[in-house]
Amino acid sequence: LDFRPEKYWAPGTKVTLTLALDGVEGRPGVYGKQAKTVHFTIGRSQVSYVDASAHTMRVTRGGKTVKNIPITAGAPGSTTYNGQMVISEKYPVTRMNGETVGYGGEYDIPDVPHAMRLSTSGTFVHGNYWAGPGVFGNQNASHGCVGLRDARGGGDSSTPAAWFYNSSLLGDVVVVSHSNDKQIQWWNGLNGWNLPWGEWES
Repeated sequence: LDFRPEKYWAPGTKVTLTLALDGVEGRPGVYGKQAKTVHFTIGRSQVSYVDASAHTMRVTRGGKTVKNIPITAGAPGSTTYNGQMVISEKYPVTRMNGETVGYGGEYDIPDVPHAMRLSTSGTFVHGNYWAGPGVFGNQNASHGCVGLRDARGGGDSSTPAAWFYNSSLLGDVVVVSHSNDKQIQWWNGLNGWNLPWGEWES
């Protein structure tokens, strides 16, 4: 289940969610078991704006810019989706293998640092230690992810990738624009913000 209001949740909003699913038939022969109430409060607002053509990411908090970060986005032929994407998972270090996302044996990196998932299909914001420093802010060279300068192992807390990772929460939004690609599908990840409100309500 994915719940959202018309606009981004306002910081400090107190939310009560009642799940009355016990005995509810989801599909023939399959019934829900949960019956509980959940309370939570929305945290601070952080939205990051990636301009793929300018090779930059502007990080805003509470509507104010707190940092501008040089990035590399998807290269021609493997461009980055446009649209609003929600950070759904965070990994200090993870393996990325091209075979899992349709790129065959083009890459297999066992130790990608500071990785944050943006889509089910494999879009991430992550640290990149293998590209030369001149890439960030100047060219798009990735397989569709948004790359930030980093150090191997992710142990250098002074890198842009480490800063962004440590400053981000699950649920934060990353908005990509000016990429030579389509808008991400609303069902690809937790990306329902891309569906117009009228369609979401229906």
